[in-house]
Amino acid sequence: MWLSLAFVSALFLGLYDVAKKRAVADNAVAVVLLLNTALSTLLFSPVIISSLTGAEWFSGTMFDYGAQSLDAHLKVMLKACITLSSWGFGYVGIKHLPITIVGPINATRPVIVLLGALIIFGERLNALQWVGVSLAFVSILLLSRAGRQEGIDFVRNRYILYVAAAALLGATSGLYDRYLLREIDAMFVQSWFSLYQAVMMAVVVTAMWLRGALPRFEWRWAIPLITIFLTIADMAYFVALAEGDSMVAVVSMVRRSSVVVSFACGAVLFGEKNLRSKAIDLIFILVGMVFLWLGTR
Repeated sequence: MWLSLAFVSALFLGLYDVAKKRAVADNAVAVVLLLNTALSTLLFSPVIISSLTGAEWFSGTMFDYGAQSLDAHLKVMLKACITLSSWGFGYVGIKHLPITIVGPINATRPVIVLLGALIIFGERLNALQWVGVSLAFVSILLLSRAGRQEGIDFVRNRYILYVAAAALLGATSGLYDRYLLREIDAMFVQSWFSLYQAVMMAVVVTAMWLRGALPRFEWRWAIPLITIFLTIADMAYFVALAEGDSMVAVVSMVRRSSVVVSFACGAVLFGEKNLRSKAIDLIFILVGMVFLWLGTR
C-alpha cells in the first residue's frame, strides 16, 4: 500500500511544480508562499480545531489524532522551519530558471537522503546503490552542459545555488521525517506544520511590507492549485512513511519520478528549449533512481 501511495504522491508533486512555476513567474514569491501556507492551514483547520477542543468530528478516521504534547509541537515546528526554508529557496529558483532544469536537480534529492542516511544513521551502501549515486552525479554534470547552452552557469548562477540549497534542505526534511513519523501521528504533523508555516510567512511578509520591500503581487488561480496538489502529495507521502514496513529511500525515489510530469509540462506548457539534451540527463537520473531502488530492496 505504501508504494502505491508514493506513486500518487509523485503525480501530484509533479503537478505542484507546474502550478508553482506559473504562480511565481513575475510575481511576489513571499506573498505566494504566505497564501499557500494559509490556504493549507484553512484546509486542515477542522482537524486542528477538533484536536484542540476534544471534539470527535473525525473519530475513527485517519484525521483523528487528539491532543499532542509540547515536545511534539516543537518537533513539528522545527520541521516547518526546515521545509519553509527549502520552499523559499526553491520558489525563487524556479521563478528564474526553466522547470526542465529545476526538476532534474530536485530529482537528485534521494541521493542526498541516501548519503545522509549513510552519515547520520550509519547505513551502508551496496554496489547497486553506489551505481545509482554515480549516475545521479553524472546526470548533474550533463545537466550543467545543457544549462550552458541557455546561458546558465551552474557554478556562478545564484539561482542554481538556490535550487541546490532547496534540494539539500528538502533532503534534510526527508531524513527528519524518517525520525518524526515513527513517533508522531502523520496527520498531526501535516496539519500543524502548515499552521506554523503560515504564521512564519505572515511575520516575514509583514516585515517586508513595513520596510517597503514587498514586490508587486498578482493573483493567479495557479496559487490555490499549489496548495491543493501539495496537500494531496504530502498526505499520501506522510501516510506511506507512517506504515511500519515502508522504506524512506524507496518512497523518496518514487516521489522524485514526479520530474517526468514537470518535465513534460515544461515542454508542452512553457515551450522550454534544449529538450533532447535535457531528456538524456533525465534518463540518467531515472535509471540512477532505479538502481537505488533495486539496491534498497
